[in-house]
Amino acid sequence: MSWRIASASAIGTSHVTAGKPCQDNSVHALIEGGEGLILAAAVCDGAGSAAHSEVGSWLAGQNLLELIFVHFAENGALDQIDRPKALGWVTEIAERIAAHARALGHEVRNYACTLLVAILGPTSTVFFQVGDGAMVVSHGREDGWSYVFWPQHGEFANTTNFVTSSNVADVLEFEFAPRRIDEVALFSDGIENLVLHQASRSVHQPFFDTMFPAVRRSAAAGEDSTLSDGLKAYLLSPQICERTDDDKSLILATRSPAEPMVAVK
Repeated sequence: MSWRIASASAIGTSHVTAGKPCQDNSVHALIEGGEGLILAAAVCDGAGSAAHSEVGSWLAGQNLLELIFVHFAENGALDQIDRPKALGWVTEIAERIAAHARALGHEVRNYACTLLVAILGPTSTVFFQVGDGAMVVSHGREDGWSYVFWPQHGEFANTTNFVTSSNVADVLEFEFAPRRIDEVALFSDGIENLVLHQASRSVHQPFFDTMFPAVRRSAAAGEDSTLSDGLKAYLLSPQICERTDDDKSLILATRSPAEPMVAVK
C-alpha cells in the first residue's frame, strides 16, 4: 500500500499587490512505521498581519515532520499519539519558533501561524488542528465527504488561533479515528468559502468529487509532481483568484488501488 499525493501552496493576489510573500506552507511525508506505511501531512497558514509569518509557517511544518519522524523512528505507534502528545508537539514547535524569533531580535507574534495535521496509518488516523482551514475525509466514494474539525474563527472577522498563542492548550482540537481512511484533503482558509458551506456547516461535495479522480488515476508512489504543478496552476487561475485573494494551500491524498476503498457504516 502506498499513497498518491498532489500538493500545492499558491500566493494570493492581495499578497502580490501588497508585495508580500506567500505565507502558506504545505508539507507531507511517507514514513515506515511498525504498523506499515504512514502518511503525515500538514498545512500551515501564516497570519496576514505578522511580519515574518511565512517563516513561522515553514518552521511549523518542518518541525512537525521532524517530531513525527522521531516518534516512529523510536518505535512509537500511531495509537500512542494522544492529545497530550499532540499538545507536546505543538508546544515544542511554538518554543522552536520563539527561539528563532529571539535569535533575530523579533517578536514571536510576528511568526504566528495555524497548523492542521493528519497522520494516517493502515488501520487508524490521528488529526489535530490549531486555527482555521480544514481537513475533509472520504467515507467511501458513495458516502461523500465530511470535515474533521470546523475552522476556528475568532469573535472578529479574519481572526483565528495560532500555534504561538498563549492559549494553544485550550484551542487545540484532537481526534483519534480507529479506522482506515482512504482519502483526505487538507486546505488553508484561502479556499474555505469555495469548498465549505458556512451556513449549513457542510462540505461542498462537487469540489472534491471533481479534484480527486486525477489523483486516483496517478501512477505515482507518493507525490505526483505533474499533478502538483497542475494543482498550483489551478490555485493561481482566474477562476479561483476571482473568488479569493488570499494565499491558498491544498493537499489531496488517496491510497493506491491495491486494496478496495471501504465504505464506513
